[in-house]
Amino acid sequence: MRVLAADVGGTKTLLSLYDVDDDGFARELRSERYASGDYGDFADIARLFLGDELASVTHAGIGVAGPITREADGRETARTTNLPWHLDARALEASLAFERVRLVNDFHAVALGIPRLAPEDVTILQEGHVDPDGPLAILGAGTGLGQAIVVPVAGRPRVLASEGGHCDFAPRNETEIALLRFLLTRRARVSVERIVSGPGICNVYDFVVGTGLAPERADTRARLDQGEGAAVIGERALLGDDPACVRAVEIFCDVYGAEAGNLALKVLPTGGLYVAGGIAPRLLPKLREGRFLEAFRTKGRMSPLLAAMRVSVVTNTRVGLVGALHAAISRD
Repeated sequence: MRVLAADVGGTKTLLSLYDVDDDGFARELRSERYASGDYGDFADIARLFLGDELASVTHAGIGVAGPITREADGRETARTTNLPWHLDARALEASLAFERVRLVNDFHAVALGIPRLAPEDVTILQEGHVDPDGPLAILGAGTGLGQAIVVPVAGRPRVLASEGGHCDFAPRNETEIALLRFLLTRRARVSVERIVSGPGICNVYDFVVGTGLAPERADTRARLDQGEGAAVIGERALLGDDPACVRAVEIFCDVYGAEAGNLALKVLPTGGLYVAGGIAPRLLPKLREGRFLEAFRTKGRMSPLLAAMRVSVVTNTRVGLVGALHAAISRD
């Protein structure tokens, strides 16, 4: 059968078309990336991507950056958090003539994809001890901050989607308290996603420059004004040639690591904690420098507990597509 897998984010939507045989072996036929904001809804992108092959597709799995709601009549619906889209599984089945459409939260899809990755798709930051029957915790920064939990139930993984990225930002030192105060001048509430995300990196950069922690370079400002956003800040931080970008990414890594530690304390992921999302692979050298893990482990009396956990970065940015494919063909 032909299966459409999709990873819908606030910035980009990834689509892949697969041919799946009776044994469940999937062969990718082609893939494409679209700027989400350029389209009115998901169906528009699906029709454009599939073209003449639309009639051959029977199943679709869609990972959506936003909460999934199961309506009283069993319909799965979703409203994207950082995009003005409303997705309805049954409406998509009707409009695209698919037999089945499955909607899952984007980090639910990531959670389904992680066990299906190759060893080279993951980089270990902290070895730790792994209990193969233990729960997993997953978080990842991109346009927003996604989180999910995997709990083994009767020998099979059960994914618990989460909107934990929208929890309150909890500053831990004077710099982070000043950051909170700075962001409170812009909005009434500051979630951790306002810092640990692509737009969040830009918020932190504005704080660094606006409070005089580091001077702004004119060429960096010019690129930011052209809309390059977090990409230029990360690039300059990795090069080390812009003090404001370096400091912004340091603070970002500190808060990211602390939030990963908070999630680990709540879940106790003895099976491992995974850092996914689009930003971590790009900033992997910075995550390896130690600030992320120091913030992850600095939890007072619980520090030894976190130091014993495995922490890994998912470097395969297509993991959500892999999970969406599994959601499409799974009978669960």
